[in-house]
Amino acid sequence: DGMNVLFIIVDDLRPVLGCYGDKLVKSPNIDQLASQSMVFSNAYAQQAVCAPSRVSFLTGRRPDTTRLYDFYSYWRVHAGNYSTMPQYFKENGYVTLSVGKVFHPGLSSNYSDDYPYSWSIPPFHPSAEKHENDKTCRGKDGKHYANLVCPVNVTEMPGGTLPDIQSTEEAIRLLNIMKTNRQKFFLAVGYHKPHIPLRYPQEFLKLYPLENIPLAPDPWVPKKLPAVAYNPWMDIRQRDDVQALNVSFPYGPLPEDFQRQIRQSYYAAVSYLDVQIGLLLNALDNVGLSNNTIVVFTADHGWSLGEHGEWAKYSNFDVATRVPLMFYVPGMTTSPASEGANVFPYLDPFSRIGGSAPQGQSDKVVELVSLFPTLAELAGLQVPPACPETSFGVELCTEGTSIVHYFNASEGRVEEGREGCDTTGRCLNEEPVAFSQYPRPADTPQWNSDKPKLKDIRIMGYSLRTMAYRYTLWVHFDPSNFTANFQDVHAGELYMMDSDPNQDYNIYNNTSHGWFFKKLLG
Repeated sequence: DGMNVLFIIVDDLRPVLGCYGDKLVKSPNIDQLASQSMVFSNAYAQQAVCAPSRVSFLTGRRPDTTRLYDFYSYWRVHAGNYSTMPQYFKENGYVTLSVGKVFHPGLSSNYSDDYPYSWSIPPFHPSAEKHENDKTCRGKDGKHYANLVCPVNVTEMPGGTLPDIQSTEEAIRLLNIMKTNRQKFFLAVGYHKPHIPLRYPQEFLKLYPLENIPLAPDPWVPKKLPAVAYNPWMDIRQRDDVQALNVSFPYGPLPEDFQRQIRQSYYAAVSYLDVQIGLLLNALDNVGLSNNTIVVFTADHGWSLGEHGEWAKYSNFDVATRVPLMFYVPGMTTSPASEGANVFPYLDPFSRIGGSAPQGQSDKVVELVSLFPTLAELAGLQVPPACPETSFGVELCTEGTSIVHYFNASEGRVEEGREGCDTTGRCLNEEPVAFSQYPRPADTPQWNSDKPKLKDIRIMGYSLRTMAYRYTLWVHFDPSNFTANFQDVHAGELYMMDSDPNQDYNIYNNTSHGWFFKKLLG
């Protein structure tokens, strides 16, 4: 009777974590998880916006197969009746539970978070969620605003709480029930922070004095960035505090002191999140389930913090597409600890110094679409078959590929006996790649560039990331029949990671790219 699964999904979290080498952040509990986990330092989302990314990794299909690039369709009706990862676990005898933001709520998950297909009981949503965008942020004048930067006194909040606090409490309650009932479970816990508004308990600001907060290393719009690639961060412009700054559209920039405040609050929100994760993992210890529960920790995509003069997600850059990804697998990734020992003692970020190194680390490029087959394999379930070229009619298959073979691979070489090609037609000694994509309504930034509705999409940016480079083509896209025309290229980007790790110097126009083009068309 296999392992349980605790699947932790965080909203808009880029890898600003100690275990990913960030020197500023205080994330002791996530770092402690990493110290017992296999950590992937090159993991990428398939589209840098909430609903499309979540539907993609929960079904194991790419956005061109879910046909969800916005928020306004339910894949089972609009694309195909695809099985989801939790549904597959449920059909294999698991009790499947959803807490917080797992599926993106609303039309894209049928207003039910895909219940009853995916979940054994109706998903839990914290009641405080409905106040997220209320005017709960105290301004300097003592009045309340709907700000972007929003440290709060939790006791003054409606209900005296915040959504992620409620989600942690509910997840802990469910862990206790599962222990009592001795039922095998798949528990997904979706945290809201650091998604905007950056609303978190104000004491976390103490961890990050403003004078210690640097600007982005490249806070300017790169000279050779095609206009179509730029996202004008409309969602943060609509917050009261940003509106008051009267920033010019579309390129800004935001005043430097305010840039520092956003970065400070993002970090503070990450430390607040770290506390929630510390409490949750400590509860797993307390119910005695740490040695038979797989823990997965990841995010739906990243978030720009001023790099390239951009904020928010909505782009194909690493800062928007790269996510943390780690797997704690008892007996596989753990250092031999005595049975029943505390694996996850709670660590207080206010009294911690220094972090812990990951147990194992892979810099292989991997994709979130591979989560479904990977988790199935780790749990000892049959791995869903690889999808055929066109899979709209196929209910159970995956366009990702299990990455379990990277777990014990010594770095830098393919393990013996895995040469050649597997059934998916992927050759394992070939370089792994990650595909991301982003739609645009026009060649230049406009009010709906960040989140175009399907009918307004005219261009799709297809992006290919390997260890060595990121190559992006912005091509004509017809939303009426979901087709991209690679003969009609609007713009291109090419960044070489060795010489340009921040992706600031686009060399597309001074490179012959026939070879990259073939790779992208795959």
